[in-house]
Amino acid sequence: MKVTSQALALLSAILLNTSTAFTTSLHHQASTSSSSSLFVTNNLFVEMTTEKGAAAAAGTANTHSSVSTYYGETLKESSDLQTNACCTAARPAPHIAKAISNIHPDVIKKYYGCGFCVPDEVEGMTILDLGCGAGRDVYIASQLVGEKGRVIGVDMTAEQLKVATDTQAYHAEKFGFDNVEFHLGLIEKLDDIASLKDGSVDIIISNCVINLCPDKEAVLKSCHRLLKPGGELYFSDVYASRRVPQELREDEVLWGECLSGALYWNDFQNLAKKCGFKDPRLVEDAPITIENKKVQDKISEMGHENLEFYSATYRLFQLDCLEPHCEDYGQAVIYKGTIPRFESGWSLDDHHYMEKGKVFPVCGNTYNMLKETRFEKHFDFIGDWSTHYGIFDGCGTSMPFKSSGNGVSTKGGGGGGCC
Repeated sequence: MKVTSQALALLSAILLNTSTAFTTSLHHQASTSSSSSLFVTNNLFVEMTTEKGAAAAAGTANTHSSVSTYYGETLKESSDLQTNACCTAARPAPHIAKAISNIHPDVIKKYYGCGFCVPDEVEGMTILDLGCGAGRDVYIASQLVGEKGRVIGVDMTAEQLKVATDTQAYHAEKFGFDNVEFHLGLIEKLDDIASLKDGSVDIIISNCVINLCPDKEAVLKSCHRLLKPGGELYFSDVYASRRVPQELREDEVLWGECLSGALYWNDFQNLAKKCGFKDPRLVEDAPITIENKKVQDKISEMGHENLEFYSATYRLFQLDCLEPHCEDYGQAVIYKGTIPRFESGWSLDDHHYMEKGKVFPVCGNTYNMLKETRFEKHFDFIGDWSTHYGIFDGCGTSMPFKSSGNGVSTKGGGGGGCC
């Protein structure tokens, strides 16, 4: 493994500052870089007191090191990826495309994501981007939240963050304001970033990064803690049709390509619920075709050619009032047509498209996802909680990805009916 001078400097600084977090800059240009906001937090080393813990820590550290090297040194730009798992095939919505057109080319070419993970109705919000890389989604969100909003990026790869901070002055001039900051650190160790307070974030986004983390539970628990009540984790990632075998999980290239670290979809849903997100909602999905014969042959030779991968966007609301399943209370909503760009209708997820002015029956969870969040002002609400009619019709537990049946992406449109 190559160790860069920046990595050595970072390591030395961490070892010299083990008792407190510290702030520094990865680049020392006296003129233009002084306005860049890059915070380095002391969260890369954990003291382990048992041999088992030490072995686990070593394995986690090796995964972090491998991923950091892959994205910081091996990959120079998006075209260096060996599969299409970390690629976005869908065409962006016009307002996202416009935002992307304002972003520096150096940031665009270092983008490694699998979706567009900024939700609707975000003006004035505080957004946290986990695994922000070179900052593409941070700078998209920066434009959408506006001058009164705030966007925070966290990533563990110094080379990627340097691109983000080196272009920060460019984007501030382009947008007319500077509302972003960047932290170097692990998204499994968000506790170590002092400025991130419990209940301080409206929306957390992440783009094909959580699958790269060895401790996904720690990530989801931190997200639940940091979100305000009614806030949400809205993220794109890679999922598997079954549990990924250990021999594939140990392959560094497949892990770096966002495949072998992917969670089995049902394990993800159970983990999300364990961490407090009681009703994960699928927004859109698409099958991943690896499109690399060498990589596909490796998977097939190990006997796992029937293992399928999907790119999917989920939204997880921080709402304690949600129930484990979709229960029927005879409630309904009427969409007012007031969310910008969605005058005719709006989709909460892949099976809740609500047409303007039409009474739309919903389960209790959907009712609360609309009434107890930033979306309340856009709906009229019908019914109460006085009568329970049982489970909402059609609520099931089969594989949620519609694209698994026909290989066709659901990205770009939603269906009707509830749950």
